[in-house]
Amino acid sequence: MKNSSPWVAPLKKLPASLRPIISMQEKHFGAVLNPTRWWGHFPYLFWLVALFVGFLERRRSGINPVVRSLVMTRVSQQCCCEFCIDANSLRLAERSGSMDKVLAVANWREETMFSAKEQAALAYADGMTATPPQISDALKAELKTHYDEKTITELTALIAFQNLSARFNAALDIPAQGLCVSEPEKKPNV
Repeated sequence: MKNSSPWVAPLKKLPASLRPIISMQEKHFGAVLNPTRWWGHFPYLFWLVALFVGFLERRRSGINPVVRSLVMTRVSQQCCCEFCIDANSLRLAERSGSMDKVLAVANWREETMFSAKEQAALAYADGMTATPPQISDALKAELKTHYDEKTITELTALIAFQNLSARFNAALDIPAQGLCVSEPEKKPNV
């Protein structure tokens, strides 16, 4: 059971230097995202991380947006990051057009809905997230059937970034934000 008070306190007042990020979050999500209140302790580093993820999530990425969201959601699950699971599940649902892949990604090896290309990326995400990383020759060969070397490099960076993010959030006990609700909340009969 988690402690009710965080061991590193989130900022109540965020630095003015984060105003552009805060405005974007409020516009897109209707609120400041929980990790921002912790990253705000070190705004310069947060800007560097934000620029990095912004580049990885660019429209002209060599990685399909659904595949990006799949691996980010999977790494979030492997690292037990409540906030990341919440945020990345929302993005995966938006990009795939339903909750089907969101609900299936935890058991992706047993599911039939994932393409061979998606399965290779998910296996790579699992392998990279293991400590130490477990990347077999067979997995390397499978990745090369679906992705070129530039795309594999970008996929590696994306998975590494998500590990950084998920481990940062999980270590600091940053809570989920309720961004992705898989079932409608049931209201009590009155």
